[in-house]
Amino acid sequence: MVRTPLTPEERERGERLGRLLREARGRRSMVEIAAAAGISAETLRKIETGRAPTPAFFTVAALAGALGLSLDDLAARCAFVPV
Repeated sequence: MVRTPLTPEERERGERLGRLLREARGRRSMVEIAAAAGISAETLRKIETGRAPTPAFFTVAALAGALGLSLDDLAARCAFVPV
């Protein structure tokens, strides 16, 4: 299966998601949050740095739960904003 390349907008949205998650994590360790969400610290690192710009829904939902974030708020804050 060949994956369609991401658009610049999709990459930006992934970077925005990563920044929001990093800010919400604050001083808590990546390992702590990843364990609470049931994912690896490496996966969280990739999401936070934008190297995994399109994480699976259930991964984002688990991270939102671990960080006490609303999925609606995350979706609104990561939505594409036309220039």
